Amino acid sequence: MAEKKQESGFTVTDRRLFTEDGELRKDVREEVETPKAATPPARPPAKEPAPYVSSVPFPPQAGAAQDVPPPPTESEQQAQADAYRESSKELDSRVELSGRSAKEFEMTFERFLASLYMTAMVQLGLMHQQGEQPRVDIIGARQTIDTLALLAEKTKGNLTPVEENFLQNSLYEVRMAYVEVTNALSRPPQPGAATGTSGR
Repeated sequence: MAEKKQESGFTVTDRRLFTEDGELRKDVREEVETPKAATPPARPPAKEPAPYVSSVPFPPQAGAAQDVPPPPTESEQQAQADAYRESSKELDSRVELSGRSAKEFEMTFERFLASLYMTAMVQLGLMHQQGEQPRVDIIGARQTIDTLALLAEKTKGNLTPVEENFLQNSLYEVRMAYVEVTNALSRPPQPGAATGTSGR
């Protein structure tokens, strides 16, 4: 069902690219290809429920016997890749019309690593938005650092020297920062530090 009227007078449009059977919907593809004038909303739009529900168990438990569904067929993967490419072209053309280059937003391995590095530093409370107080999320920081370590292990021998150097330096710095923060958090408060006594 593509559209249905609600009693409140607004229309809900189904924008999923695939039918329940996994077939690419023709009406949505045509709608995506015809650009519409973008007008900024007066207020943030309400969140729509995610139309896609993953069939992959998350998070997978290590060593647990699980029924993992088979991967999509080659034709399903190709249809999905084509639809993704079409959506990306539409977005790139809008970016270009705004006077910026779409290349600025392309994801590279170094940008991916930099985002993980920055995330870890924010989680450790060492970086924060201007005007905001730093907040420490030590568990989140550990998971982000472990993600970088996992990438280092899984990509071994498959990176350029620049990528390898960037990854190792990032991992070194966030691990050192993690050790410093956890050591500081585990130290008992120093007498007089909380009261701010200056000796007078």
